[in-house]
Amino acid sequence: MYLAVSGNIGSGKSTLTRMLAGRYGLRPVYEPYAENPYLEDFYRDMRRYAFHSQVYFLSRRLEQHLNTVTGARYVIQDRTVFEDANIFARNLYQQGNMEQRDWATYWDLYQGVLPALRVPDLLLHIDASLPTLRGRIAQRGRSYEQDLPDAYLGGLNALYDSWVSAFDACPVVRIDGDQLDFVRDPHAFEWVCGQVQAQGFGLPLLR
Repeated sequence: MYLAVSGNIGSGKSTLTRMLAGRYGLRPVYEPYAENPYLEDFYRDMRRYAFHSQVYFLSRRLEQHLNTVTGARYVIQDRTVFEDANIFARNLYQQGNMEQRDWATYWDLYQGVLPALRVPDLLLHIDASLPTLRGRIAQRGRSYEQDLPDAYLGGLNALYDSWVSAFDACPVVRIDGDQLDFVRDPHAFEWVCGQVQAQGFGLPLLR
């Protein structure tokens, strides 16, 4: 069973990944943001470091996917390589922070490995508005995230909405992150678990 959790920066996907991993005994695979040597530079100057940062994330995510996700029987992943390409890199290109040449090179790299990638059995996507994202970004206190432009976060939200709406590689569960506080409200988390189990996943019979 391969579950994937998607969502914008500050949506709560890492927390939900941890909670679901604990509930269902899944191996969690987290986003390698802390290891990215370009990340703080990228947030200071997106245009200069966009290509460097995205290629780093692509290489690490592919390593995770091929070495951990593909061979794991029960796994849950905090953001997928599919989002890196279709959401984050595309957003940088569309907003003028990545040159056409760099975007074309990046996209060719992604397309070259795409056929080898395992597709999730279930995608859980957290929708969250800008006020919710801003509140959670402030709470977790990463200094380099505090001044992210609304246009950047809004562009990611728009691309996520289009991507998730068209995603047909597996069933999709959309979670209203503005209304469902699955961290503080046990009933909200149980609702999420109910949606997972309604798709045929869960205890005691894991696919």
